[in-house]
Amino acid sequence: MLIVGQNSDKIRKLKKELSKSFAMKDLGPAKRILGMSISRDRKNWKLRLSQESYIEKVLKRFNMDKAKPVSTPFLSHFKLSSKQSPTCEKEKENMAMVPYSSAVGSLMYAMICTRPDITHAVGVVSRFLSKPGREHWNAVKWIIRYLRGTSKMSLCFGGGKPELIGYTDADMAGDLDSRKSTSGY
Repeated sequence: MLIVGQNSDKIRKLKKELSKSFAMKDLGPAKRILGMSISRDRKNWKLRLSQESYIEKVLKRFNMDKAKPVSTPFLSHFKLSSKQSPTCEKEKENMAMVPYSSAVGSLMYAMICTRPDITHAVGVVSRFLSKPGREHWNAVKWIIRYLRGTSKMSLCFGGGKPELIGYTDADMAGDLDSRKSTSGY
C-alpha cells in the first residue's frame, strides 16, 4: 500500500491505526510502483515519475528495441480509416497474427501514467481495435518508435512558480470515416 500526504504526523497516525488491524512493514519512501520509478528532490520540492524501464520492456516485447526513433508521436501522413481494415480472409488471417490490441493496451498504460504526449495518437489507433489493418499497425509501430526516442522523458511535479501555457491545434474534417474534425492541445 502506498500512503501519500503532506502532513507527516497524519501519515504516521494512519500507519499506526492500520498496523493495529493488519500486519504491516514500512519499506520507507517509495522508489517504484506499478512500473513507474519515483524520484524526489526535497530541497527543490520536486517529484519526478518515469516509466523508462516499462517502455524498454514494451520495446523488447514488440521487437522495436532497435527501431529507428522518431520525433513526433503521430504524423499527418497517417490518414487512418475503417476502410483500411481487412476485407478478405487472407488479410484477416494475417492481421490476426499481429499483437495490435496488446500493443495499444501497452501504449494506453504508458499514456495514463506518465506519457500524456501520446494521448491523441493512442486515441486514434484505439478506434480500430476491433478490426485493425496493416496501416493501423504501422501507426502503432510509429508511436512505439516515438517512445523509443523519448523513453527518458518523465513527469515532473513541483518546484518553481506554476505557469500555465496552452497550445491547441485542429484539423478540418480529418476523420475519413465521419468527416469530423479532431483537435488536440
